[in-house]
Amino acid sequence: MKLRQKVIFLAIAPLIVALCAIALFVHQQADTLARQQRATIEQAYLATKRAELQHYVELAQHSIAPLVESGKSDAATQAEAMRILSNLSYGDDGYFFVYDMQGNSLMHPRQPELVGRNLFNLRDAEGAPTIQRLLARTRAGGGFERYNWAKPSTGQEVAKLGYVVPIRTWNWMMGTGIYLDDVNAALAKVDAQESANIADTMWWIAGLAILSSVVVGGCGLLLNISEHRVADATLKALAQRVVESQEHERARLSRDLHDGISQWLVSIKLQIEAGIIKLTGSAADQQEARARFERTAEELNKVLGEVRRISHDLRPALLDDLGLAAALDHLAQEFAEHSGIEVKFSEQGETEGVPPVVATVLFRIAQEALTNIERHAAAHSVAISLTRLGRKLDLHVIDDGNGFDSQSVAVHPQRGIGLRNMIERMDAIGGTLRIDSSTQGTVVRASVELAKEAA
Repeated sequence: MKLRQKVIFLAIAPLIVALCAIALFVHQQADTLARQQRATIEQAYLATKRAELQHYVELAQHSIAPLVESGKSDAATQAEAMRILSNLSYGDDGYFFVYDMQGNSLMHPRQPELVGRNLFNLRDAEGAPTIQRLLARTRAGGGFERYNWAKPSTGQEVAKLGYVVPIRTWNWMMGTGIYLDDVNAALAKVDAQESANIADTMWWIAGLAILSSVVVGGCGLLLNISEHRVADATLKALAQRVVESQEHERARLSRDLHDGISQWLVSIKLQIEAGIIKLTGSAADQQEARARFERTAEELNKVLGEVRRISHDLRPALLDDLGLAAALDHLAQEFAEHSGIEVKFSEQGETEGVPPVVATVLFRIAQEALTNIERHAAAHSVAISLTRLGRKLDLHVIDDGNGFDSQSVAVHPQRGIGLRNMIERMDAIGGTLRIDSSTQGTVVRASVELAKEAA
């Protein structure tokens, strides 16, 4: 996996994980809320049905109250009461029933085949004694009781909520009830609606996750493309500056060879030719030839010195033989000799064993800094310090010149090539370069963190 793909993956993966965690939390909260809402609706629905059942039973009691309160308990009076109750119905499955306290069915308008039968030991599909529980509730003064009973309209045994009261005058149990399958159907619709809402929410979160991933991936791709273009532009600019730097160095070397060594060699050649001619002449001519050869030897020494200087500028042998500190010390001495500017070099810490690449870069930084001081600073003194503290290696070049605007020079298209080269050299080895300049002088700070092997 490429670095760009890893970056995009590391950006998308936490987003997906976060959205999954949010989806899980939302699902749990929605499920809990749905259960609470279902329980609330069920309680409210059942509370309404209880009040409704209680109201129906009260109406039924009022309907037969004159007969019950008449003091009569003959069969005709009771039959009239049961006739009135059998005519009271509500809905398809709403009816009243009457039992005596021994469990005998006295009236059942929807299931007349039960009338006259003793159902005291009747049990539902779950084995619960239905009539016994209703009688127990009646003896306790009446109230609500849940049980299972066959629904007349379907013939299926379903849950039922009954409400029974005692008619003590005649030793009756009168009651009614509602079948809870309608309640369960209504609650099932609520559950289905809540499940659909939760599913919609999950789909919205999934869609948001996909959209976010696409957006993040697209932004990452655009950023990569943009960075790639910037990197290409930077590489092109760097390549151009490298070419310019090489051409600048070649031009400097060409000037040094043409203006110095070439002219000296021409002069030496002419003096040698003139000396050779004088050798065949008189004693005075021979003496003059000898003087010419002596001057030629002196000029040859100068040529050798110039060759050593150019060679030292290209690659100082001291840097390889004695190390960075010795090379900087020699550079400081040479610069002081030919520039007339006082230069002091100091070393702190153990600077041996610096990697060759780092040593070369720091030497070139110091060399470029001294060249700029000589050309532009009008300084009287320069201080060069090399400090090693742990793995950190610092090079400071400080002058008391007139300073310059480092920011504007660094970005100037025609100037600041040396400064940019210094910055790029430090970037290449993972170091930093800082230049502080004012009218009191300039400080060049080059810092690099050495590898553990060099520490």
